[in-house]
Amino acid sequence: MPRRPAETSRPHYNVIFAVLLIGISAYAVLQSLVAPVLATFITALHTTQDTATWLMTAYLLSASVATPILGRIGDKVGKERMLVLTLLALTLGSGLAALSHSVALMIIARAIQGLGGGLLPLSFGIIRDEFPPEKVNSAIGLGSATVAVGGGLGLLIAGPIVTHLNYHWLFWIPMVLTAIATVACWRFVPESPVRTPGKISWGAAVLLSAWLVMLLLAVSEGPTWGWGSTKVIGLFLGAVVCLPLWILTELKSSAPLIDMRMMRLPAVWTTNVVALLFGVGMYTVMTFLPQLVQTPRATAGYGLSASITQSGVYLLPMTIGMFLLGIAAAPLAKRIGLKAVLVLGCAVSIPGFAALAFGHSQGWEIYLACGLLGIGIGLAFASMSAIVVQSVPAAQVGVASGMNANIRTIGGAFGSSVAASVLATGVTAANPLPKDAGYTHVFWLLAAAAVLATLAALIIPAVKARSAPTIDELSVDDGAVPAAA
Repeated sequence: MPRRPAETSRPHYNVIFAVLLIGISAYAVLQSLVAPVLATFITALHTTQDTATWLMTAYLLSASVATPILGRIGDKVGKERMLVLTLLALTLGSGLAALSHSVALMIIARAIQGLGGGLLPLSFGIIRDEFPPEKVNSAIGLGSATVAVGGGLGLLIAGPIVTHLNYHWLFWIPMVLTAIATVACWRFVPESPVRTPGKISWGAAVLLSAWLVMLLLAVSEGPTWGWGSTKVIGLFLGAVVCLPLWILTELKSSAPLIDMRMMRLPAVWTTNVVALLFGVGMYTVMTFLPQLVQTPRATAGYGLSASITQSGVYLLPMTIGMFLLGIAAAPLAKRIGLKAVLVLGCAVSIPGFAALAFGHSQGWEIYLACGLLGIGIGLAFASMSAIVVQSVPAAQVGVASGMNANIRTIGGAFGSSVAASVLATGVTAANPLPKDAGYTHVFWLLAAAAVLATLAALIIPAVKARSAPTIDELSVDDGAVPAAA
């Protein structure tokens, strides 16, 4: 079937949204699908624990680079074009992982899958371009909720897939979804009506990639390599050198990859601070709570002796809460404002983390805490993304959303690494399981991060919903031009 000509009427925004949700769902599930069944990969691929962790590290590093850069390239050359390429990379990466029988090939496949990080900023940019102004917040809220829910869903379905099929199907299923989304995007998502002029600053892209990779690699591998090791210290020093060089390069560029003026907007930088702190809590709890409930009580004296599948069920209230409140965030924002919704989401997360710190030895305690966290994460995720989208010019939605998502990821990497170090205290070859007190300390740290996120959210300027400028309304200050220019 030939592609719809550019001159014809644009597809209904709900058709475009359905296509975007398919791709976002597959990417979100792939984020968390590997973590709960890592032991399966160690056995199936005949590798070690340290090597197997690169199945997650490679994905993290690739996504950290791809998310802001692909978002910015989309702002310049067309969001629809880059979305098709991103979905294609995600499809190929998933297919390669599904066919893989070696850990080296699997790591390469996971790095290719990480390019899917560009889906989020590109999708949010398309939503701003194509949706009626009054529908933008609700669409972004549902898209953000899909990201959070997908992470929880990955934890829930990984066990049954591996148990009843095999690890290859962890990737075959998402591959089918992304393949459908790729064809549908090529067929139904229209060309971007808004573009940013100028060439892409590849020097800035290299420096951005360098400091992101060095920082995240040091943080991710710090608990394994040792925080005082030469490799970790060298990576931190490299990040410290490359970060200011990147900022200087962007400030001097006539066509920056990431506009520092945009990043300094009060609503943007304050929301990014919240994203960093909130990422600490969300990603860390989704990483280590399944590990806690899977701990055999007879051996460790704590834990719920849950299987991989059962541990996903314990997190089900979180998944449901994220979905429902992600949808409810936009109507609630119409009543009380986006900032208030974000403050509420961060605040509700505090008792969720505190409940886990007070008690995590009974199933009902886990269910209660996960329910509170689902409410908090659903509200915060949806409102965070909407605040960023509403606060920047239409031509910079992709890169602004990408950086916000990246900062959440950095927060999650920091939180997970600190948690791993806390849990490693007192662990020996004779006693390889973390102490129960270690989990208590971790949950209190996450509660403290949620408190700081709430305080940071309070200083965000009030954001009023606004529409993306039309072609005739675009100004030089927006840095945007019609696609045909």
